Amino acid sequence: MGDSVKIIKEKIGFIGGGNMAKAICEGITKKGLINFEQVYVSGPNIENLIWWQERGANVTTENGKVVQHADVIFLAMKPHILPIAIANVHETLTVPVKSKLFVSVLAGIPLQQLQNVLGPLEENARIIRVMPNTPMLVGEGCTAFCPGAKATPHDIDLVKTVLEVSGVCKQVPESMINAIGALAGSGPAFIYLVIEALADAGVKQGIPRQMAIEMAAQTTLGAAKMVLATGRHTAVLRDEVCSPGGTTITGVHALESGGVRASLINAVEAATKRSQELGEKKSS
Repeated sequence: MGDSVKIIKEKIGFIGGGNMAKAICEGITKKGLINFEQVYVSGPNIENLIWWQERGANVTTENGKVVQHADVIFLAMKPHILPIAIANVHETLTVPVKSKLFVSVLAGIPLQQLQNVLGPLEENARIIRVMPNTPMLVGEGCTAFCPGAKATPHDIDLVKTVLEVSGVCKQVPESMINAIGALAGSGPAFIYLVIEALADAGVKQGIPRQMAIEMAAQTTLGAAKMVLATGRHTAVLRDEVCSPGGTTITGVHALESGGVRASLINAVEAATKRSQELGEKKSS
């Protein structure tokens, strides 16, 4: 029983009940760390929270109720909604709050800014900034987190427990968070584009669409597992597939001619810059 599940006793809240909140919550409920009765979720429209309601979560349009009842509150709205969401907390909170852990999944919003926004709500609010991604839904997430100055070792352990059940989780300095958000957070969209393009290529060569998508996705999954399982450099693994004068090296040449490497580097760089811009907009 050394691999026993670490049960979470705390009540978990989500301000914002969209895809990222669902991915995080699905991971910990499927593994039995919590049950939906411990979960409180708020959003501006109760109709959009049906998914949560059907599973037994406590749903509300009042953000203050989530902060009041939950011990750990995930800020999971869109970054530009943060001021409106916190204003709603102030409007709907009926008692003072203390000893709350706030976990932000907001792209671009730095810890200091979160402290400024949450300070009037709770002077000693503990904050952890996390950057998860949607493959958490299938247990293959890639997440980074950075604790604020007031976060305790228990807080850090709790957030790691929540995130690790759904994939890889790393603690990093805040200076890396925006870049990791671009690489791991936005990265799945870039890979979906690659899979779609590979499938298009298969269709062009006569493979039926559904089969082409399945084969492209499985090939991507297999290649990723080879990297993680072997620990070998990607260039070495690539060279093992490239026979002299063969088909693969010819295809690699076509990719390099098309600038695929530069395009992906540019994509991560552009997403990182956008994340920084989102944070700067909120600091004014």
